[in-house]
Formats: sequence, structure tokens, C-alpha cells
Amino acid sequence: MKAKRTGIRRVILAALAAIVLVISTGASYAAPVLKMATTTSTDNTGLLDYLAPIFLADTGIELQWVSVGTGKALEYGRNGDVDVVLTHDPESEKKFVDDGAGVGPRQVMYNDFVVLGPSSDPAGIKGKPVNEAFGIIALKSAPFASRADKSGTHMAELRIWQAAGVPEPDRESWYIQTGQGMLDTINIAGERDGYALADRGTFITYEASHKGNPPVVILVEGDETLKNQYSVIPVNPAKHANVNSELATKFADWLVSAKTQLDIANFKLEGKQLFFPNAK
Repeated sequence: MKAKRTGIRRVILAALAAIVLVISTGASYAAPVLKMATTTSTDNTGLLDYLAPIFLADTGIELQWVSVGTGKALEYGRNGDVDVVLTHDPESEKKFVDDGAGVGPRQVMYNDFVVLGPSSDPAGIKGKPVNEAFGIIALKSAPFASRADKSGTHMAELRIWQAAGVPEPDRESWYIQTGQGMLDTINIAGERDGYALADRGTFITYEASHKGNPPVVILVEGDETLKNQYSVIPVNPAKHANVNSELATKFADWLVSAKTQLDIANFKLEGKQLFFPNAK
């Protein structure tokens, strides 16, 4: 009888070991997937590649994302194509929530915008207040590369032109509408010896790719109006039954948690901090 019990015990232990092995190799376990639309800056800087494995380890949820301009990201949210958005245009985000497309917006982090241009600075804007700098660029018809894609960066740029008293220069020959992401737009500014508005995090990535000697450099920075706030907003499940609001809420909670806020602060490139957590 004792031998029989031992045999049964061995069978049970072998079965449990097999189950553990299958789970550990991922052969029979698929992590739940959270779908997110976000901005090119969170992707280009490598922040998401850094955070996604941490999110998976902390929660068992796999993060999949598409990186586009904020306008397009919010459109994906409005259409119910994603579960959550992570964007950086407070005015557009407010409308997104006011229209009932998103719920429970929360601040996550910020960096800032900077005005880039050739180190020779042919327009002479270095160190000027940002509104004055934009006015000089327009007055001198200096080449200016714009994303022109309704992204958070583009919308910030349009507000600066307005504050500078310059009508939107979309028909001016010196105004280069790239219709592309931030890195591509900075590259085009460099190729044309032109100026551009960019988020600092993406510029640091660009600068690193040029071994610290990039074609364009920071000429204007530090204005309060250049603060670049990022927020996370779950898509409203009342609008789209297919969205996974449970996973979206878990992700939002995770992003603003003390642990993840520290992880964001610790994300650096070339020893430089790219994003500054400020969840409330």
C-alpha cells in the first residue's frame, strides 16, 4: 500500500512539474493584451521599450502600442480602436474627455519643448523669448520644419505662432510641412539649415545619434509656455463595448503609482533624464 501511494505521489508531482514547465515557457499561457495609442516621442525616446517589460512583470499584462501624433492617437481612442491613450496636448485631451470619448484622465509626466536651429543661428533667435523668436523666424522667412500633423507638438507650435502675432504660415514658402514624426522632422530641419520645435526627449535621442554633434542645436528653451505635459486616458467603455476598460484602468493606476513614477524618473539617455514624473 505504501508503494502504491508513493507511485501516485510521483505521478502527481510529475504532472505538477509539467504544468509549471509549460507555464514558464509560455507554451500554454498568453498574457492579456492592452492596446494603446500614444505619441511618437514616447516611442522614439525608447521610454515604452523600457516600461513595457516592467509593466508585464508587475501586472502580467502585455502592452502593445501604435505611436502617432496626439491628434491621431485621440482619433484611435474615439473610434474604439485602442483601450487607452497616452498623449500630450491638454486642450485636445480636455475635448476628448468632455465629448465622452475618454474617462478618468491623469497626469503622468512632463518634459519641455525646445526651439532648434543651426548653431550658426542665421535668424538670430538664440536666447530670445519663444514668442519673439517665432516672430523673427517669420520676419526673416527662415526655413522652419513643422510636423503639420495635429500632433501635440504641432498644436503647441500653432499656439506659439498665434501668441507671436503671426498668422499660421502654412502657405509660406519657408514653412516646411513634413507630415512626419518628430525625429524625421528634426532631420529635415537639419538638412535645410532650418528651425523646428521639438520635445527635449526626442532631441536628446537625436543628439545622441549624432555623437553629440548634431546639425541643429537648442537655441531657445526655458519658457513656461514650453512645458510639455503627458496624460493617460482610458477610452470610455460606454462608447465602445469592445475596449478593455479593466486593463486600461490597471495601466493608468500603474503609471501613476509611486514605483512607476520612480521608474520614469530613472529612465535616462546619455546620462540625461528625459521625462519628469508629476502624477497627482
